[in-house]
Amino acid sequence: MFGSIGMPELIIIFVIALIIFGPRKLPELGRSLGRSLAEFKRASNELKSTLEEEIRLEEQRTAIESAKPPAAPASVAAPPEAIPARKADGA
Repeated sequence: MFGSIGMPELIIIFVIALIIFGPRKLPELGRSLGRSLAEFKRASNELKSTLEEEIRLEEQRTAIESAKPPAAPASVAAPPEAIPARKADGA
């Protein structure tokens, strides 16, 4: 149930908690502990789902990029000295 903690250990823990906190405070303490554990579980599940979604999106990006054909090499422009200069008179 709780890993390596057995029934005798749980009873001892309960009795100590009853002595320390008293019978009036113990139910309130149990509720707040239960809420805290539920919130922690909810937050950890949300973090896990967010991480899984990011991993899935990254795998999709990688698959799309690997499926794209390689880009054609850009045409090499002629150096400026190879282009004939225009005459200033417009002819």
